[in-house]
Amino acid sequence: METVIYNLQGKESGKVELPKKFETEVSGPLLHEVIVGLQANKRAGTHSTKTRGEVSGGGCKPWKQKGTGNARSGSTRSPLWRKGGIIFGPHPHGYYQRLTARKRQLALAMALSQKAASGGLVVVDSFAIDTPKTKKVVDALKKLNAAEQKVIVVLEKMNKAVKTASRNIQNLIITDSNSLNAYEALWAKKLIVEAGALNKIGASGKAK
Repeated sequence: METVIYNLQGKESGKVELPKKFETEVSGPLLHEVIVGLQANKRAGTHSTKTRGEVSGGGCKPWKQKGTGNARSGSTRSPLWRKGGIIFGPHPHGYYQRLTARKRQLALAMALSQKAASGGLVVVDSFAIDTPKTKKVVDALKKLNAAEQKVIVVLEKMNKAVKTASRNIQNLIITDSNSLNAYEALWAKKLIVEAGALNKIGASGKAK
C-alpha cells in the first residue's frame, strides 16, 4: 500500500510504500483481548475498605441486651451502623493480565491497518521543530488537518523540543516508535507518523 508523505506545511513531499503490517487482517476478539489487557495493566489496584474488624472503636456493647426497647446490638462498628465497617468492600489486589509480545505486536499491526484503511494515518517526512514553542506544533497540526482532534505523533526518535512544546495541547500525545501500543493507535482520531518510524513501530515488542 502506497501513501503520500507530507511536510509540516501540509504539502506533499513524496510517496512511501507502507510496510506489510499496515495490511494486517483485523481480528476483533484478539484486538479486544489486548486492549482490555493493556487497560487492566494500568490499574494500580490500591483501592481498599475496612471491615468491622478493622474500623477503630466499637469495643463495647452500646447498651444492655434486654430492657431498653432498642434492637439487640453488640458493636457500634457493625456494617449496619454509621461509621461501621464495609460488607464485601474492595481490597488491594492486582489486575495484571499477561500479554505476550506476539499478541501485542499483532494487535498493534491490526490497529495500524484499521487506521490506514479509515484515512486516519498521516505520514510526515519529519516532525522536528527547532525551538520548543507550542504555537509551532499547533500550526503544524492545523496544516495537517489534525487540529482539535485526538492525535498521536509517532517520532522515529524522541525529540525533547517537540515533547516540551506539546505539553499544553489537549488530546495530543507525543511518543516514539517503540512505545506506541494498540490502544493508543485506536484512541487517536489522527495518527501522525514520521516516515523513518514506519518500519520501527512495534518491531521490538516492548510496547507498554
